[in-house]
Amino acid sequence: MPSVVFYFQVHQPYRLNENFRRDRFFQDSSIENLENLYFTEELNRDVLQRVAKKCYLPANKRWLDTIDKYKKEKRKVKIAFSVTGTVLEQAERYQPDVVDSFKQLAETNCVEFIAETYYHSLSSIYSVDRSEFKEQVKMHTQLMKDLLGMKPVTFRNTELILNDSIMKTVANMGFKTIMGEGIEKVLPKKKTSNYVFKSKAVPELKILLRNYKLSDDIAFRFGSGRWEEYPLYADKYASWIAATPGDCINIFMDYESLGEHLWAESGIFKFLEHLPAELFKYKNVDFKTPSEATKAFTADDSISIDDFSTISWADDRDVGAWLRNPLQSISFDDQKFLEKPIKDLKNPTLLKIWRMLTTSDHLYYISQADAGPGEVHSYFSHYDTPIEAFANYNEIISDLTARTLMLLNK
Repeated sequence: MPSVVFYFQVHQPYRLNENFRRDRFFQDSSIENLENLYFTEELNRDVLQRVAKKCYLPANKRWLDTIDKYKKEKRKVKIAFSVTGTVLEQAERYQPDVVDSFKQLAETNCVEFIAETYYHSLSSIYSVDRSEFKEQVKMHTQLMKDLLGMKPVTFRNTELILNDSIMKTVANMGFKTIMGEGIEKVLPKKKTSNYVFKSKAVPELKILLRNYKLSDDIAFRFGSGRWEEYPLYADKYASWIAATPGDCINIFMDYESLGEHLWAESGIFKFLEHLPAELFKYKNVDFKTPSEATKAFTADDSISIDDFSTISWADDRDVGAWLRNPLQSISFDDQKFLEKPIKDLKNPTLLKIWRMLTTSDHLYYISQADAGPGEVHSYFSHYDTPIEAFANYNEIISDLTARTLMLLNK
């Protein structure tokens, strides 16, 4: 019987000011005020406070209570988070008790905090040297140490974007474990995602792959009355876990699934409250953090992911969620182009603003996917259409580009 590895991604972007075209003529447009001009504080505050009330605070309280309940038991409840710099900045600004609750979780010694890019960016696929990627990862690692007192040893790239060269970069930065999507095409023959793997490119780097079916049973299907397994109760889910062959079952999902996407009325918090007791009815089932899992189980098989076959956990499990259509490609190229001139200016304000524009959500909103993926994109987007998202992003990044080049040419 396996160990359960529960991991949650916690993220909120800085959403753009949809009134930018009008506001730039009527507001102070000095460099010091650009953040207020480019981004919408009112919407960012409202979303953060709403999600804090529905998800972050009640979910963190539920995990704290559950961890405390089992702290003296042989089998403890353990979970993992990656919390982006952008959501922590907004929480400190608009809802400081969210930050305090994550600090409380860190103090339990039952929660692992995982490194990622500070701005939840696509910088891992910018260029061969990945200089911006490494800078954002170092920023995030330092934030985890400063805010939560933890130095991450596990890495999770934005939206589980993964290939061999990313694995090499991450291993060279000192990380011991990386996480990815358990898509069948990357798995060795006759293997499932429920094992620890090693990177073929850098064998010392261990890989945990998401069991996407069992993860999505909670994240996407839990509240669906049309699902043949609805309603999903903790005892049923625990029986599925216990019957699943392998060493570790990796349940990875967005944290906002709890309470925000799946409202409390759906029963999601009750489900999580009862799940540990149901799992512990099975003698050999326990919880492990990602780093514990990679130490506990031997990685017998290697995984290789060619750079031209990069995977993620979004849409078709590639990078198409951000780069499928020409408008996304234009936006991505504009974003990458600015890296050198912005850094040449050595202006910390402009550098921060550009990095806020590298957040992957901005390109995600420009997706023109249809069917199921399209519904998910629309759900997360505050725009009516992808064209509006592109127009807004294009106007703002063009404005930043013009300012940057003008300053360089002075």
